[in-house]
Amino acid sequence: MFKPFYNEKFVKTYSRLPLSIQRKVDKQIKFLLNDLRHPSIQAKKLEGIQDIWEGRVDRSYRFIFTIQGETITFIAVGPHDKGLGKN
Repeated sequence: MFKPFYNEKFVKTYSRLPLSIQRKVDKQIKFLLNDLRHPSIQAKKLEGIQDIWEGRVDRSYRFIFTIQGETITFIAVGPHDKGLGKN
């Protein structure tokens, strides 16, 4: 089981999401902390960016994170089509 850490950008982007999406994010994070390979998350490393992972919230939203030992650091969350994590 992993331990979560939420950086400032994640907290800011999360707080701007609709409540219904925040609930989905919370559910997916619980799954991820227990099992990196949980099928609904579809976790994968981002191409061209070393050690940054992407996880699925739903069809339209994603979150990005890093893994260091037993800690998952959540970096940002938002719409998939907005180039999440590229800025």
